[in-house]
This record gives sequence, structure tokens and C-alpha cells, in this order.
Amino acid sequence: MAVGWAGDDAVTKQIDSTIEDAVANVRNKLGKGPSRKTCLECGADIPIKRQQALPGVQYCVHCQQEMDKDAQKNSLYNRRGSKDSQLR
Repeated sequence: MAVGWAGDDAVTKQIDSTIEDAVANVRNKLGKGPSRKTCLECGADIPIKRQQALPGVQYCVHCQQEMDKDAQKNSLYNRRGSKDSQLR
């Protein structure tokens, strides 16, 4: 039985919402259209296998990894907190 303002399933709804937001964010980042032959960042050639595997790819592997590291640092999701702290 829940006490206070939150319903019995409030934590589950919050977790589901966080997951849905993350999935939507990733889907928005997926490439569309033709792939580039050269990297937007450094100008290096993008291998044909990468172009075929990721439609709409814009960056070489190295530059994409660096961008992903930067994005992870600026993430709004608390992945390091204990479960207890996330349930409060």
C-alpha cells in the first residue's frame, strides 16, 4: 500500500518513462539517407562496409567514438547511483 502522493506503480512508471525517452533519443540519432564517403569531422575516408552497415553515416569510427564519449559525459541519466537512491 502506498502512502502519500505517489501511487503504487509510480517508480515503475518513472523507470519506464526514462527507458522510453532513451530509446526515442537513440532512434532520433539513427542516420537516414545516403552515407557520406568522408568524415564530417576529420575528412578521413569512411569504409564502404561502414556505409552499408549504417545508412546515413556521417563520421568515421574514431570521430564517432569521441562524440559518443562526450555525449555519455553529458548524459542526464544517473547510471551510477544505487537502486535505493533512485527509488526515493
